[in-house]
Amino acid sequence: IPVVKGAIMDESGKLVAIIGDEDTVTGFVLAGIGHRTVEGQNFLIVKQETEIPVIEDAFRSYTSRNDVGIILINQHIANDIRHLLRDYNKTIPTVLEIPSKDQPYDPDQDSIMQRVNLMLGGTGN
Repeated sequence: IPVVKGAIMDESGKLVAIIGDEDTVTGFVLAGIGHRTVEGQNFLIVKQETEIPVIEDAFRSYTSRNDVGIILINQHIANDIRHLLRDYNKTIPTVLEIPSKDQPYDPDQDSIMQRVNLMLGGTGN
């Protein structure tokens, strides 16, 4: 969790970014992870009318930022940009797929869980 002093982030912390549905993002922002500056914000609310390129751009932006340490993404949204997640191989920011209120979590679709399975001698998907 970042330590924020005014509009400048302390060097000891990194932000958590989130790409999710309205309920998920609202919950996390209310919990305190929302960060907004003139350069942008660390969250994207994905609605039914949100186009895939907008989600892709947000993912690329968050993965290239030095101030982001973790990216949370609803799994059903991650499925829409699965091609980017499969190609993503950095450790930081770490990408974690999370369930949403309306969509259950499926570890078989999670690219990180698939990598863990391969490392432990599984077959992968």
